Amino acid sequence: MLNFTTLPPLSLYIHYPWCAQKCPYCDFNSHTAASGKNKKQDDQAYVDALIRDLEGELPSIWGRTVQTVFIGGGTPSLMQPEAMEQLLSHIRARINLSPLAEITMEANPGTVDQRKFADFYAAGVNRLSMGIQSFDDVLLAKIGRIHDSQQACYAIEQAQNAGFSNINLDLMYALPGQNLASAVHDMQQAISFKPAHISHYQLTIEANTLFASRPPPLPDDELSYDMQLDCQQILADAGYQHYEISAYAQAGKQCRHNLNYWQFGDYLGIGAGAHGKISNACEQHIFRRWKEKHPQSYLEIYGSVKKIHKKAEIIANSSMLGGEQQLGHHDIGFEFMLNSSRLIDGFDSQLFSARTGLPIAQIQAGLDKAIKLELIAWHGQRIKPTRRGLQYLNELQEIFL
Repeated sequence: MLNFTTLPPLSLYIHYPWCAQKCPYCDFNSHTAASGKNKKQDDQAYVDALIRDLEGELPSIWGRTVQTVFIGGGTPSLMQPEAMEQLLSHIRARINLSPLAEITMEANPGTVDQRKFADFYAAGVNRLSMGIQSFDDVLLAKIGRIHDSQQACYAIEQAQNAGFSNINLDLMYALPGQNLASAVHDMQQAISFKPAHISHYQLTIEANTLFASRPPPLPDDELSYDMQLDCQQILADAGYQHYEISAYAQAGKQCRHNLNYWQFGDYLGIGAGAHGKISNACEQHIFRRWKEKHPQSYLEIYGSVKKIHKKAEIIANSSMLGGEQQLGHHDIGFEFMLNSSRLIDGFDSQLFSARTGLPIAQIQAGLDKAIKLELIAWHGQRIKPTRRGLQYLNELQEIFL
């Protein structure tokens, strides 16, 4: 049995599964939006399903305050602003949403203009995460992006003009045929917009993607590492704090939603394929839930929930949930370390017990091994990955598997 004295912070993740076009490197649950359909009606049907999904989750979080909301995808900026306003209004009516909540929406260039950005801002979205990836038109074409550099710059400017000051820019490096000068230029261009946050991560070939079946030629490990180091130095010189392995922020602008993941907080997940993790103080356990993955199946399932009046029936119907699992002690320890080992400053040893309900002894053997291999350092209450640990993060995480 676990021993929670307090419950972790709570977040809400909302998945929007449609994109204008599926990228060849993407392994997320995203699907190309059908053409010729009534977008307003499609969005309305999905919002209705999301609200029914949320209502089925409410008994698991009664009395708790949601600190952050993240609307990811897919490309949520394809959604009609009216649908976004309705969605956020319904959420506020059903849960205790903090008045200081961070509400993030992912957006891609080419799917929004200043008026649409302004409407999203008015609806309550107060943080944008923009999928720029590169400012090089040749590289953008190679990775299947539908925007060009000019559209990327225009979208950033339009978002800022619409009132958004808290903006993350996603950048990728080690792209097919990319050289060091190109990676450095991308970073310099991104910083020129003075975004609050930059996510900088290496392109990797994931299973079940187009790139997995037809791998493009990528820069070698040495060149990729040089790109990483040079860009990290540029970020540091510009005043961005490196706080997670691929995340950099101006002072006080860390992504609160992602920090909650990395610090093993709780989160509800609604939408097609969404996952959630909730701690239960009464029953002293942690469980995961996930939803039906395919958008059409999800809509069919949650479209029929309105016919069911008892909340207990909604919760009991596993086909509506997609699935549920109670985490065992070993899984809890592993998942905590899987997340927290990504943080540059690591974690306070007391946080482990607070977030897992387990004593630190649960992962002591793994910590001892990681310390011996110089992948982790433990000084006082602080446990953090070493420089070597960050460089060989997969090996560090596998110790706790």
